[in-house]
Amino acid sequence: DSLPLLLRAARGESVERPPVWMMRQAGRYMKVYRDLRERHPSFRERSENPDLSYEISMQPFEAFQPDGVILFSDILTPLPGMGFDFDIQEKAGPVLPPVRTEADIAKRMKKLEPAAACPFTGEVLGQLRKEVGNAATVLGFIGSPYTLATYLVEGGTSKEYLEIKKMGFEAPQVLHKLLGDIADNIAEYAIYQIEAGAQVIQLFDSWAGHLAPCDYDTFAAPYQRRVIEQIKRAHPETPIIIYINKSGALLERMAQVGADIVSVDWTVTIEEARKRLGDDIGIQGNLDPAILLSDHATIKERTHEILAQAANIPKGHVMNLGHGIDATTPEENSKFFVDTVQAYRY
Repeated sequence: DSLPLLLRAARGESVERPPVWMMRQAGRYMKVYRDLRERHPSFRERSENPDLSYEISMQPFEAFQPDGVILFSDILTPLPGMGFDFDIQEKAGPVLPPVRTEADIAKRMKKLEPAAACPFTGEVLGQLRKEVGNAATVLGFIGSPYTLATYLVEGGTSKEYLEIKKMGFEAPQVLHKLLGDIADNIAEYAIYQIEAGAQVIQLFDSWAGHLAPCDYDTFAAPYQRRVIEQIKRAHPETPIIIYINKSGALLERMAQVGADIVSVDWTVTIEEARKRLGDDIGIQGNLDPAILLSDHATIKERTHEILAQAANIPKGHVMNLGHGIDATTPEENSKFFVDTVQAYRY
């Protein structure tokens, strides 16, 4: 076929075998990446220098030939173009001046011009597309409004998410303003990625799994939908995958926001996910990344269990991990996992 396998599966077309890629597949479990990181210790340099980002994006493809090649970047990458600069510290993670009031938003929030703010993103996606041709599908990605707002309100990573929850209860109008502005900017950023070469977009709402269902319905879902609707207006043919960490309680809600595929973690089986999501949506996932730390027989057995359950999903299945690959994963186990999926036939 003229389109790559993962793209066909993501569009719900019938395919001869399941496509496979791994969340966080470019990164620190690979020796080539660790060596490069020694030479370029700044995360922002690695993700914002187009030559480095391209090289890192290609590392897992060159090593394992997965069916998807995802842009090496960060969900925070577009924030400086929106008026919010950040620093990434090796131990603490991202650090940024917190946003707490409407005045903070009014003073700092700008309209994102992706080609001017993130030209490297477009450059890398275009290069990846040229390099992999139809051997793999090029994936772009964005952070969802609620998760990006969490970083802005908390001023970095958080364990309990208390500041943003407090804002939702005490000053919901401030949070809604912030979420709406982020949504419109992030939609622009996704559209820019598609026009530069991304064939599928993955939307990460990593922290929305910490919300009570009614708060998810208020602060997360409407803004996921607002982003997805804008992308679909511009590029109706581009599949969108949504992923939320610890999302078992939210599956039915995730099915309602307009994404083509829901990426599920390992706390639900594929069978259960399909019952709860219905037949009109594809499913991505969902091997526990810790299984890649075990022996080959276990990896194969657990991978085959998932593939067998996923064989009759009407809208297609993309094999993946239920979360990002662990940094301590042996590279030969990653390769064995990809090979196992690629040898499988429906």
